[in-house]
Amino acid sequence: MVCYTQKIWAILKSYLSISRLSPFMNEFTGLELSPKKIEYIKYIQEQKGLVKTTDISSQFKVDPSTITKTVSELSATGLIQHMPYRGISLTEQGRIYAEFLIRRHRIISLVLTHYGLSPDEACIAVSRFEGRVTREVVDKICTSLGHPTMGVCGKIQHDKCCCPAGD
Repeated sequence: MVCYTQKIWAILKSYLSISRLSPFMNEFTGLELSPKKIEYIKYIQEQKGLVKTTDISSQFKVDPSTITKTVSELSATGLIQHMPYRGISLTEQGRIYAEFLIRRHRIISLVLTHYGLSPDEACIAVSRFEGRVTREVVDKICTSLGHPTMGVCGKIQHDKCCCPAGD
């Protein structure tokens, strides 16, 4: 009986972690991931190709076993594809989500520079709280700023929800 209960619990946990993102990726809020996972997804996107777990481990000064566990969790969400001994890449859903994460960071950083923070200070400050800012809020800020195309950290790419005409 214990073994059967453990199997059911494992299946339920797996379902919950997958259903948290996968079924509604087009409707994501931006609150789905922890701050560390946000940083990992953005890093993978910026590398533009296969990324080794050792690269992530070195970049973030984290034990490789921690990265392996996190990669497994992210893989279950459908955001990344992990090919053992080859590397990690973003899925199409992961790429869309990563583009949003980068866009959110750049828009909020831009706002903070309007209030006297230097670009570096803004980037550091935003990294502390960006995971708590929803997609809806980012879209409203973007609209109020007139859909800026350049942030303090680089080019801002707009999605169809915020800027229907695209960019």
